[in-house]
Amino acid sequence: MHENGILTVDQNEEGSRLDRVLIRQLGISHRSLILRLIRKGNVRVNRKRAKPETRLSCGDQIFLPASLREPEQQDHAVVPLSLLRKAEALSVLFEDEWLLAVNKPAGVVVHGGSGHDAGLIEALKEQRGLADLRLAHRLDRDTSGVLLLAKNLEALRRLTESFRERDMQKTYFALVAGHPFAHAGRMTSKLTKGVVRGGERMVVDSEEGKESITDYQVIMQYKKNGFDYSMVALTPHSGRTHQLRVQMQNEGHSILGDGKYGEREQLAAYKSLGGKGLMLHAWRLRLNHPVTGRQFELQAPWPKSWSPLLEK
Repeated sequence: MHENGILTVDQNEEGSRLDRVLIRQLGISHRSLILRLIRKGNVRVNRKRAKPETRLSCGDQIFLPASLREPEQQDHAVVPLSLLRKAEALSVLFEDEWLLAVNKPAGVVVHGGSGHDAGLIEALKEQRGLADLRLAHRLDRDTSGVLLLAKNLEALRRLTESFRERDMQKTYFALVAGHPFAHAGRMTSKLTKGVVRGGERMVVDSEEGKESITDYQVIMQYKKNGFDYSMVALTPHSGRTHQLRVQMQNEGHSILGDGKYGEREQLAAYKSLGGKGLMLHAWRLRLNHPVTGRQFELQAPWPKSWSPLLEK
């Protein structure tokens, strides 16, 4: 797609923002690096400095610094056989010539980086022979459920715009500590990341953060061995890092199995019931098809490992 550090904009990206073009071309995992280099002036359009929101025209030439030329090598990363087997065993929720949606298992990273040579996206590219496959959105390693991918850049561009314009609706299921009251409501926070606590980078609610909104509804309440917990449906209206985990923790109802934000006592009670892993699942995704415009819905059943905790 680019030679000698120059990426030429084609007609599919006509009118798109600079930052979104680079994220689509180089991969969503490099978003932070891309934004940082653009703001520092290291990324140039037609030999001139540009802003992340700069709109591009067909034929524009984008100069990529060396640190942005390396990501393309990840497409050729050696994918472990164990990861290829996981990709082969994935439950496919939807597939056509533009899209692929799978039910991602918990404990699997979606892309290489941050200590992982390869993730699910690299494994699917190799296993299915889809060189242009791209992530349409991200799920944390420990979150299971609907994962949507685009088979080409045109489909990805349209999906990206749908996410930005809130034309997609995501709903998650979570098992949380306690019995929230009221049984339905809206959580509003200002979340920022990068705060270091005890050697770990955390996301916190801060006046300097970005507005983050989530609607919640209690679905079922449980009590086992003296421990109260609930199933809740969570519908985020923004997509901040760890948004659901931080907001539920701020409400006093941490997501079960959350070793980063959960309370020690709640984690211990959860483990005493035989619980393992983070109880957060991307259950449903509603969207308009990026090419046909048809509205449809993807659903992923929650993991079998949840079953013992869902029994009354």
